[in-house]
Amino acid sequence: MKNLIHKYEKKCIQNGLASPKDIFIAGLNTEIIWNQDGPKNRELEKIFSEININSLMFVKPMEPYFSIIEYLISDSDETIYPSDCETRTFIHDLPIVNEFNINKIIQKLKQRKCVIVKNKGIITWGSVTPEQAYIFFSCVCFTCFVKFFVDYLNDHRKGTLTKNQSDVFKNAINLLDKINPDFKPLKTNINKESDVYEAISEAGRIVVEYQLVDSFFGNVSYKYNNILYISQTGSSLDELEGCIDPCPLDDSSCSSITASSEFSAHKEIVLNNPDIKGLLHGHPKFTVIMSMYCENEVCALLDKCHIKCPETRHIDDIPIVCGEVGTGIHGLCNTLPKAIKGKKAVIVYGHGVFAAVDDDFNNAFKAMIDIEKMCQDKYFALLKVL
Repeated sequence: MKNLIHKYEKKCIQNGLASPKDIFIAGLNTEIIWNQDGPKNRELEKIFSEININSLMFVKPMEPYFSIIEYLISDSDETIYPSDCETRTFIHDLPIVNEFNINKIIQKLKQRKCVIVKNKGIITWGSVTPEQAYIFFSCVCFTCFVKFFVDYLNDHRKGTLTKNQSDVFKNAINLLDKINPDFKPLKTNINKESDVYEAISEAGRIVVEYQLVDSFFGNVSYKYNNILYISQTGSSLDELEGCIDPCPLDDSSCSSITASSEFSAHKEIVLNNPDIKGLLHGHPKFTVIMSMYCENEVCALLDKCHIKCPETRHIDDIPIVCGEVGTGIHGLCNTLPKAIKGKKAVIVYGHGVFAAVDDDFNNAFKAMIDIEKMCQDKYFALLKVL
């Protein structure tokens, strides 16, 4: 347990989410173990007796996340309601408490995986390992970042920006990391099964390293000998060794049961596009932000954009499609295959990029970086034009 706690403490630091002094992680083994002593530790331990959990995180995010979250709190009542895919799928909405009151915190955590404590930070929990608590913490940071920048662009267009909002925005953009288009070439010459596993694992690691995912969500696939090798559902993209499923495309095996939840979309794409050998999927922030920007405020499907948007939308030559994870009528398996035909990538509304893989992952990863830079540039260009 102690090793797991320190592993996710380190991930918070490496991914620029928090400073060491502001990270408090607890895990339950025979007793509750903390990564460090803190003034709230004893109170937080009460959560373990009230909810069936294995781990807990209480973290004050680094800037710009902290100021963004504090602004969103000031602009909300008791809940923040973002609309990106990760929030819809994993945490639904973000409850708020205005003071560190352990009883109020427990009440919120019985209903959700996280709670934001005003002026203090984010509390999340995991029922099995600290990994779950880390995932939810990372999701909160990601989704608040996306919501703030989407709202800022919309409010700028409508002329309703506040001074506080503008101050937070200026602080945030001063802290943005520059997108580095250069990367060490990825593995080429994928000629045997072991090469496939190596290439997929390497691609997953570099997507996380370049922070093109929130937490480590996303998925990777590659077709070889009529088998689609794909990352497992819930797997960490930067730790895919042992977490890649070989799924025969003739359905002769049921290994796809543990494969990525987006396996059906990957499968349909490689079956219907001979030039595509796989997909690299990540959630670059500004790509997600720009996918959600729309000036139509009177659309009858306004709250269902992610599944039923009737418009044909692009960012330059990259299509934006709607679609849900899975195989339902609005599933990505129905929207992605048509859109990606003849394209290097497709953007999914509120979700991220699916980049087409050719002989190896180099072009797909470059496409993901290029699209994120293009979307960041488009965002700031829009602010000048509107």
